[in-house]
Amino acid sequence: MTPAPRLTPLTEADFATVAQLGDTIWRAHYSKLISMAQIEYMLTGRYSPERLSAYVNASDRWLHILWLENRPVGYCSYSLTTQPGELKLEQLYLLPELHGRGLGRFMLDHVEAEARRLDCITIMLTVNKGNASSIAVYDRAGFTVRESAVFDIGNGYVMDDFVMEKRIA
Repeated sequence: MTPAPRLTPLTEADFATVAQLGDTIWRAHYSKLISMAQIEYMLTGRYSPERLSAYVNASDRWLHILWLENRPVGYCSYSLTTQPGELKLEQLYLLPELHGRGLGRFMLDHVEAEARRLDCITIMLTVNKGNASSIAVYDRAGFTVRESAVFDIGNGYVMDDFVMEKRIA
């Protein structure tokens, strides 16, 4: 019998854990989609203590670590957007060897429950256009493509994404 997964809010003590998870997951997943140089650039910016501290005790953004058998195996983050009633799923990452076990769905369900608690009617996210496996997951969860967008993330890099959304009200 597999123990139940659990999500815990990010604390300062978890910064290294999240950075290590991000490093492992991103290198395994994104190396097929973007250059290693862009992965390095994004990891450095996204998982610095300064960036992660924005989630600790915040009232508009959250990051939760997914635990299985007392081991951190993934994480998800989400935030309120400037649009009334809209929540952005910022990150949903899981160690590759655990894909297909319903753990991603567990995190998605958590985010949707939080969106409802916050009286949001829409959850939106951005996903790399070439990320077919993640797009399929979001499709199955009820997300649809709202638009196509290219985001300049600095240092000569862009994110060529679909903006997807799910209406929950």
